[in-house]
Amino acid sequence: MSRDVPEQFNYRVEAHFNGCRLDQIAVAVFSDFSRARLQQWIKAGELTVDGANRKPKDKLIGGENLVLSVVLASEDRWIAQNIPLVCIHSDEHIIVIDKPAGLVVHPGAGVPDGTLLNALLHHFPELSTLPRAGIVHRLDKETSGLMVVARSLAAHTSLVKQLQERTVGREYEAIVMGELTGGGKVDKPIGRHPNNRVKMAVLENSPTAKNAITHYRLLNRFPRYTHVACKLETGRTHQIRVHMAFIKHALVGDPVYLTRQRWLSGTSKQLKSVLGAFPRQALHAKKLTLIHPDTKQQVSWEAPLPDDIQHLLAELELEKINSASTDSHYV
Repeated sequence: MSRDVPEQFNYRVEAHFNGCRLDQIAVAVFSDFSRARLQQWIKAGELTVDGANRKPKDKLIGGENLVLSVVLASEDRWIAQNIPLVCIHSDEHIIVIDKPAGLVVHPGAGVPDGTLLNALLHHFPELSTLPRAGIVHRLDKETSGLMVVARSLAAHTSLVKQLQERTVGREYEAIVMGELTGGGKVDKPIGRHPNNRVKMAVLENSPTAKNAITHYRLLNRFPRYTHVACKLETGRTHQIRVHMAFIKHALVGDPVYLTRQRWLSGTSKQLKSVLGAFPRQALHAKKLTLIHPDTKQQVSWEAPLPDDIQHLLAELELEKINSASTDSHYV
């Protein structure tokens, strides 16, 4: 991508930021960038408030429009790499990818290449003319499943708007610690952990936390573990992982939010072996629904559970069968 083409990020300040400094709000909503970098862009007039330049310490009241328009110096280092991709849909406007676990979405600190973006540039070279090679949302490195990528500027604008308006449907499947008896909703704001920047956290009294809502329902209950479906109303970093950990049902295998041991007391030796070897959080983006940018029709796709999660579910089912003879609760 040419270094002369800026990327533009837009955000309408929510009411709960009333009284917060501009640089604090910017850190919360443009979380890909450091505070120092954002302050520099504010001073340079590259991050504006309602079209005007403001100072980093200026306080906002809510309702203002923030526009960040910057040329990212790292863009000229993006290279096309022949990394295999599972493409389940492609037309002249959008691409839908079934991302494998272990693949980082976008180059960043410590990950200069080998990402989904580098793969997209190889398979679809025309994406080099689009912001972030058409990538409009992300999945964590170790989360598998569906992502949509814009293939034209008009599609990019449409998808970004749909994501901002929360009209994109995203459904996940996960395996969590403990036995849930039914579904529910977690409506708790999420922000950067105050003491560990690698983590996010539920921050109920922080003005910089973003509102976050996750719905979950039970798919299958096993002894000590539960298979659930999760649907997002919002799309915050680590949202499902943080919310499920908050209600004491962290995702199996989660290296960040699973604070207890990798299995619960009473787990069989065989299942302990499987859980001990499970390499990631048990989370898969199963279904994606959106309005097609060209046809304006609702379209959706589903991606089957990957082999590692299917194997784990099979072992949990075997544990359930073995437990049934002694506990009618699972018959």
